Amino acid sequence: MRTLPLDRARRLALAAAGFARPRPAPHVRRDVRHLRRVLDTLDVVQLDSVQVLARAHELPFWSRLGPHDRAARDAWLWRSREAFEGWVHVASIAPIEHWPRFHHRRAAMRPRPALSAALEEDPGLLDTVLEEVAEHGPTSVRDLTAPGTRTGPWWGDSEGKLALDHLAMRGDLAIHDRTANFVTVYDLTERVIPDAVRTAPVLPPELARRQLLLRAAAAQGIGTADHLADHHRLRIGPARATLAALAAEGELKEVRVAGTGDQAWYLHPDARAARRFPARTLVSPFDPLVWHRERTETLFGFHYRIEIYVPARKRTYGYYVLPFLLGDRLVARVDLKADRAHGRLRVLGAFAERDVDLADVASELAQELAELGAWLGVPDVAVEGNGDLAQPLGRWL
Repeated sequence: MRTLPLDRARRLALAAAGFARPRPAPHVRRDVRHLRRVLDTLDVVQLDSVQVLARAHELPFWSRLGPHDRAARDAWLWRSREAFEGWVHVASIAPIEHWPRFHHRRAAMRPRPALSAALEEDPGLLDTVLEEVAEHGPTSVRDLTAPGTRTGPWWGDSEGKLALDHLAMRGDLAIHDRTANFVTVYDLTERVIPDAVRTAPVLPPELARRQLLLRAAAAQGIGTADHLADHHRLRIGPARATLAALAAEGELKEVRVAGTGDQAWYLHPDARAARRFPARTLVSPFDPLVWHRERTETLFGFHYRIEIYVPARKRTYGYYVLPFLLGDRLVARVDLKADRAHGRLRVLGAFAERDVDLADVASELAQELAELGAWLGVPDVAVEGNGDLAQPLGRWL
């Protein structure tokens, strides 16, 4: 069995993730064709409501396109019907052709414990909410006659929200849109998902799994069974068997990667490793490039954990820390906060990886931060003193 050098595996992964292409030139207007290419490349764009810097779905587009029209991007994502929001890699946006591939996930959906408790109190809750949406059209939780009461800031959803989410996850409803404040708007599935997609024949689970794993392999370029199954959150046991079958049939190539032991890696036949990478970008904690932390550490030697839910005194690097990709290496990490009230991008911490040229990294990162701040409407970049990269970075800003 063929063994690939680790640096080649890394370049395969970067190229598949869209980082072998330069961003469009500054004078080039980013249009639907650019947005479509990013979504097709990534296959899945994760959603998250945290906006200490920007919403999670915004930054993968920034990383590959640079500055673009944020409102136009969101209008395309939610209203073009070329994509849909659903439980793909957790809450995500995915190309519309994926909809039939998740039929069995929707059919198997069971109420969360909090919803089960609500249904004990009100057995007709789901029917009532579904009837309201059917009658009134696009509906947020705020539009419900009886939305219920939140019990916590993050996961304490009200009864109405729990019902809307469950109905969407099992396919009775679909996500119609998101408001400017990121509030979810639901509608009947037949009024959101195009008929040709919604009424497509139900795929047998094994065929759906094959198609999803092939898409994951194309998006990642190369990965182990764990990496590829994680892309769409598939069960690892069936995924391993399907990947072995795909390799035996020649749909994927089974290889080894030097320095990673005897485990099988699966290489997409169309994957290509570029010689040079023009990348100079900050990468979201929710970017597919760094989703799987073990894969990130193996390919890049970059130990990465998101510390949003870690108490402040126990954090190593900060609250919202983004890796900095320069060429084909993750060379630094930066803790960022958008201070919108004062038009300031705060660099709360800046930390270099080992064996990098601090001056060179600081110079490149300064350019990236200036461009990102301008795009987010916080053009005044303020570097605070935390981290070994902070002082050299401050000289450039």
